Amino acid sequence: MPGLKFRVLLDSDKQEEIFRDVLISDMDNFENFFNAILQAFEFKGKEIASFYVSNDDWDKGHEINLLDMSYDDDAIDQPSAVMKEAIIKNFLEEPDQKFILVYDFMRMWIFLIELIGFDKTEPKTPTILLSVGKAPLENSKDVMDETLFSEGQIDSNEEEDDFEDDDDFEDGYGDDDLNGFNEYEY
Repeated sequence: MPGLKFRVLLDSDKQEEIFRDVLISDMDNFENFFNAILQAFEFKGKEIASFYVSNDDWDKGHEINLLDMSYDDDAIDQPSAVMKEAIIKNFLEEPDQKFILVYDFMRMWIFLIELIGFDKTEPKTPTILLSVGKAPLENSKDVMDETLFSEGQIDSNEEEDDFEDDDDFEDGYGDDDLNGFNEYEY
């Protein structure tokens, strides 16, 4: 099965379906697949991205990074793969294998990818077989608001006050035990 036909659906806010069918060799790597997808949707490819092996529920599984982001392989049970080293056929577990591609983690472009068929001929380069829908401009999606992750987003002062007077920990220590404690002395 040298030729793999994948349907790549862009998950967007538009009411129309936007997808591309891509034919790629089963011996090709995910970096070439990534570049073919971005070219098919006319994205520049200057942002970080990751593929995830997925299932019928579109859950994210094993990660395949664009770049090697590991710094301590001993601390990770299953280190993620790198696109240029990861061969597509090595990640095919089902006849309708699914992958998720997340591109530009600030804009969160999400591509849902499903293996839809096989071809007897091995393509020398990835080929677009079908193009449905007009792809949005890469910068048309808003960048995620960084304040979403800041501590100042708690609207209720009650939640913060709960920690001041309440000692719900079962450590056997109370506020009186901390008198004279200076957290900056070593």
